[in-house]
Amino acid sequence: MIPVEEARRRILAGFAPTGPETIPVGQGRARVLQAPLHARRTQPPADVSAMDGYALRAGEATLGAVLRVAGESAAGHPFAGSFGAGEAVRISTGAFVPEEADAILLQEDATREGDRITVNEAPRPGRWIRREGLDFAEGQALLEAGRRLSARDVGLAAACGHAWLSVHRRPRVAILATGDEIALPGDPVPPGGIVSSNSFMLAALLEANGAEALVLPVAPDDPAAILAVAQGARGCDLLLTTGGASVGDHDQTAAALGRQGFKLDFWKIAMRPGKPLIFGDWRGLPVLGFPGNPVSTLVCAVVFLLPALARLSGASAPGLPVVSARCTTALPENDRRADHLRATLHRDVGELRVTPAPVQDSSMLRTLAESDALILRAPFAPALEAGAMVEVVDLAGLGV
Repeated sequence: MIPVEEARRRILAGFAPTGPETIPVGQGRARVLQAPLHARRTQPPADVSAMDGYALRAGEATLGAVLRVAGESAAGHPFAGSFGAGEAVRISTGAFVPEEADAILLQEDATREGDRITVNEAPRPGRWIRREGLDFAEGQALLEAGRRLSARDVGLAAACGHAWLSVHRRPRVAILATGDEIALPGDPVPPGGIVSSNSFMLAALLEANGAEALVLPVAPDDPAAILAVAQGARGCDLLLTTGGASVGDHDQTAAALGRQGFKLDFWKIAMRPGKPLIFGDWRGLPVLGFPGNPVSTLVCAVVFLLPALARLSGASAPGLPVVSARCTTALPENDRRADHLRATLHRDVGELRVTPAPVQDSSMLRTLAESDALILRAPFAPALEAGAMVEVVDLAGLGV
C-alpha cells in the first residue's frame, strides 16, 4: 500500500490541462480562464454621481445659498452644455458629472422652487462623486488565467467589455460501473443484487465541478463485456470505473483492460475507506478504478478525483479544503491507514465543532448523505479525548 499523498501526487502527474475554447460570457460560470482577462474599457468611463441631487461648485453651495438649475444630467443622457457662476445641474445616480462641478448636493439637502434651489446643508468637495476609473481602467489585468469563474467574475468580465471568453474545454469523463449484481434505479433487482448508485453519484459530482459526465452501460463481471463497454470512453479525458478493483474472483476490471494495453501505475492505498483504488493508463487514457462500495467511491473521489479534475480544467490543483474543529467525542488510536471519518459540522458560540457518525461502516450511504465533513486521521494517530482539535474536510462547496 502507498500513502495517500504519494497516490495523489502520482495521479496528478498523469494529467495536463485541456485545450482552449471560446464561449459566450454568459456561459462562463464555473469555467476556467485559459488566458488572463484585461479590461477593455474604463469603469466608470467618467466622473459620475453616486446619488440623486445637484452637481455644483462646492465653494458656491454655502448654507442658505440660492442657485439656478441650468439643466439636467441623467444616466445615459449627459448634460450637454456648461453652467456658470451661481448655477447647478440636476443629476441622477450614475449620470456624468459636468466638468465645472466638484461636488454633489443631495436631493434631500436642497429645497427647490421652479428653477431655483436653496442649499440646506453645504456639501464637501468631491463628496458623492465616483471618479473615472474607480472600479477599473482600460488595459488593467482583472482575472488571472487558471481562475474558475464565479457568477461575480462573469459580471466583472461582462462589465469590462468581454462578450466572449477564452476558457479551458470542460473535461470529458466516462463512468463505467461493473458487476453482475448491479441493477439500474427502477429496474427489477436480481436475487442478491443491489441498485446502482455510484455512476449517478459520480456524474453529479463531475457536473458540479465543471466536467462533462458520460455514463456508460453497466458491464457484467466478464472481461470481454467490460472491454466492450469501455470502448465508449474513447475521446474522453478520463475513465472512471467502479467495482472490480479488489482481489476477488469476480474483480475483473484491470484484467479486462489489460487485454488491450492497460498499464498499472499503482493499486492499493493506505486509506480507509477506499484501499483498493487503481490508477493507470489505457492506451493514452488515464483510468481511475474506484471500489464498488459507494462510500469508498465518494471518499476516493473527494481525495483524488477532484484534484485531478482541477488539473484537467486548467485550474491549480488545490489541496483539500481543510479546517480545524473541536471534536465532540473521543477518538480511538488509528492503525496504519489514513482514516476519513464521516461527520457533521456545527457552530457553537462561534466555534466550529464536529461530531463523527457513531457507526463508520463504509457501506452506509445514508450516513454519508447526512454528513457534511470528513475527519482526517493520519496513520497511527494517537487516541484523542473529547474536546480535542482535529482537521476536517468541509464538504460544502465541493458538490458532494
